[in-house]
Amino acid sequence: MPRLHVLAALALLGCTGALAQAPPPAPNGPLVLTFQEALARARANSTQALTAALDAQIASETAVQAKAALLPNANWNNGYIYTQPNGTDTGVFVANNGPHEYINQATVHSDVWAPGRIADYHASLAAAAAARARADIALRGLTAVVVQNYYGMVVAARKIDDARHSLSEAQEFVDITRKLEAGGEVAHADVVKAEILLLQRQRDLQDAQLALEKARIGLAVLLFPDFRQDFDVIDDLGTRPPLPGFAQAENLAQRNNPDMRLAHATITQQTYAVKSARALYYPTFSLDYFFGMDALNYGADNRYGQNNLGSALVAGVNIPVWNWGLTRSRVRQAEFQLQQARVALSATQRQLLANLNAFYQEARTANEQMDSLRHSLDLAEESLHLTLLSYQAGEVDILSLVDAQTTLALARIAYDDGLYRYRVALGDLQTVTGVF
Repeated sequence: MPRLHVLAALALLGCTGALAQAPPPAPNGPLVLTFQEALARARANSTQALTAALDAQIASETAVQAKAALLPNANWNNGYIYTQPNGTDTGVFVANNGPHEYINQATVHSDVWAPGRIADYHASLAAAAAARARADIALRGLTAVVVQNYYGMVVAARKIDDARHSLSEAQEFVDITRKLEAGGEVAHADVVKAEILLLQRQRDLQDAQLALEKARIGLAVLLFPDFRQDFDVIDDLGTRPPLPGFAQAENLAQRNNPDMRLAHATITQQTYAVKSARALYYPTFSLDYFFGMDALNYGADNRYGQNNLGSALVAGVNIPVWNWGLTRSRVRQAEFQLQQARVALSATQRQLLANLNAFYQEARTANEQMDSLRHSLDLAEESLHLTLLSYQAGEVDILSLVDAQTTLALARIAYDDGLYRYRVALGDLQTVTGVF
């Protein structure tokens, strides 16, 4: 079973502090990761986080395209039209200019007044902001999952050490009871009870080893593109990152919460969607400028020596008249979607406050209980020591000794679980507030 290196490391999720460097692994040894290294690997390999980041980039490119649609564009049009001759100037198709027509023109098009496209551009900017907020939500959620799995592996390794201590104590009890039985000081029942306790502690160690392997598997899924288990993590549970005041946490949540940014960006997007739909009621004005040739022969002059090169300007006004209520339906649909976005914003605000209070209370309670759990562990160690002395002196029975050892084993587990609970609570809180 790989040994978990116990070192002080950087406080959870970027909190300031001294970083204890892990010793380099031996050649061909397991990879040893800090929390920040594990988080970086998870971000690089998480399908959800990568997909959200790509969605944000796609939305950003959509905004670039919407902006480009507002600006004039230029093209170079080249073509040749052949029409079957019939002895006339136009050929068999009177709509054509002649049997041979050559086109070589530079064209510039500009939508001088197109309110729908302007609204679409602003909507695309809001959509890009919403996509970036979704990417932040995905990253924060991933961070919380990494916290749970990383420190789940850390605490599982600690529980192996706890189980080994308890197993060693149980073996000591067996040796003591056998010696006392040999001296006629205790009954054989005490030896049997001590051996039962020893077997239970052996099973506890096996369960702890299994829990570590399961935790390693769960973390490996997050960290590596190809599944591997030859890695270890640094135990930095000994450092307890500070918990900010509630006012500071609330301020961070109000300013830096991606769920709120997503809700506001969605409202902005739907507001411009309403404007885009209403723009279908209004006329649009466009200009097209042409320069080049559109002639019956390819050249700067025609066969009569007249100039083939020239320019033309086309101004167009498109006035909507009737479309069987299509525009009205689109406007109403966009307004309904805007109402949905406002309802979602209200729900997001309430959920933000609920999560902030719940996560903060959990973190504060876990933090406040750490000193109590540490004191309980110290008392349990002292109680076992005193009970063992009393048992050897014949003042208490074997049941008191077993109870004291069980209490100590539970106190060790409770202390480790308390450390884990606080780290997970901080991770959950920072999904709302961001790193503090």
